[in-house]
Amino acid sequence: MRYFDFSSWQGVFSTLLGLAVFTLVGVGIRMLMLLTIQQRQQRMNRQINERLRALIAAYKALGGSFTGQLEVDPSHLRELRQRQTDEGIDLPATGSDRMRRIRDAVEAALSDIILLGTEDQVRLASRAAADMAEGRPIHTAELVVSLRDFIREALGLAPVPADVQIPRQGPARPGGSTSRASGQKESGGSSGGGGMGGMGGGMGMGMGIHHGDDE
Repeated sequence: MRYFDFSSWQGVFSTLLGLAVFTLVGVGIRMLMLLTIQQRQQRMNRQINERLRALIAAYKALGGSFTGQLEVDPSHLRELRQRQTDEGIDLPATGSDRMRRIRDAVEAALSDIILLGTEDQVRLASRAAADMAEGRPIHTAELVVSLRDFIREALGLAPVPADVQIPRQGPARPGGSTSRASGQKESGGSSGGGGMGGMGGGMGMGMGIHHGDDE
């Protein structure tokens, strides 16, 4: 109070002006702190959303199928052709291409999980990637369960009920959406074909399918 001067009008004016400046500075500092905290939270939310989007795409790639061959064959196309030549097996071109695309999608999904997954998921994905690099077939069911539980928890969903029996899951079969899009395009459904084509392109970017090794 000793710095406040109310003995004259000039003193009162200077005191009020000082209080106003002090208040404005305090409010400005507070607004700057709130803005910084808000930007940090928004950045963290974007990172979390990107992480969840990548892990959901990996979950779909690794566990999109409940039937058929749930084992991932790590063989490359040249190895399949060599095996076909040695054993005299007539392997259709479409079958070998499907196996190659499944392998590429699984490899990309494992790479995303190693980058963005939890400690347990990174351990499982690294083990699967090492097995594939050594030429051993792998199953992805255990990793799919870990991804499913983590994604449901991150989205605030209740865990899967204990009495619900979910079949073992394996890699998604590529080519389903492509064939449907081609059929719609041939039948004159230009808008439907464009939509499916866009979704196929988005899934291709999300899973990062690569073909350079086979070419």
